[in-house]
Amino acid sequence: MSHQNAGENGFGALANAWSTATRSVLRSATAANRAAVAAMGSTESSDDYSDASVPSLEFADPDWTFERSVEDPTALAPGDNVTFEKELSDEDVRAFAEISGDTNRLHLDEEFAADTRFGGRIVHGTLVSGLISAALARLPGLTIYLSQDLEFAGPVGIGDRVSARVEIVEDLGNAQYRLETVVRDENNDTTVVDGEAVVLIDDLPEA
Repeated sequence: MSHQNAGENGFGALANAWSTATRSVLRSATAANRAAVAAMGSTESSDDYSDASVPSLEFADPDWTFERSVEDPTALAPGDNVTFEKELSDEDVRAFAEISGDTNRLHLDEEFAADTRFGGRIVHGTLVSGLISAALARLPGLTIYLSQDLEFAGPVGIGDRVSARVEIVEDLGNAQYRLETVVRDENNDTTVVDGEAVVLIDDLPEA
């Protein structure tokens, strides 16, 4: 694929090739998602994001956005959902490479990546899927990741704005839930990651 075509199609046209060449499933991806969230994290707190039911918001960035359908962890039920959205910047990609050790040149070297099927650098797949963990962290209560199945359907370009949506599809009992997990590239209006997760929702520690 030429550089010109890659630019004109904005990665969206590469979805089929990506799906054929790199389709895979990640199981029990908790550790990798933790690294992704660390790469996206901020150490500065903001009063605008203070919410006793979502402790992780103390470390949120004002550019990040999220919505959720339920505030009370005791009321969680199938259909409840959370959507988290942020831009995946060059700084995010380089920080993730440092944290995870994944220094694949496809993500870091523009000259090298220009000669690949993508026509330019793309975001690490595990960093993209890490937004699922960010969405799960915004469920009411204390979310504990138990398992994750993922299928990668397309690439994300550096600087694209990406959203992760998690929705409860089954109450498994004992405060455990099965969720549908979907990540979308908002710049190209495409689904880039699809899968399912199982989480445990604990009570928050007493203040």
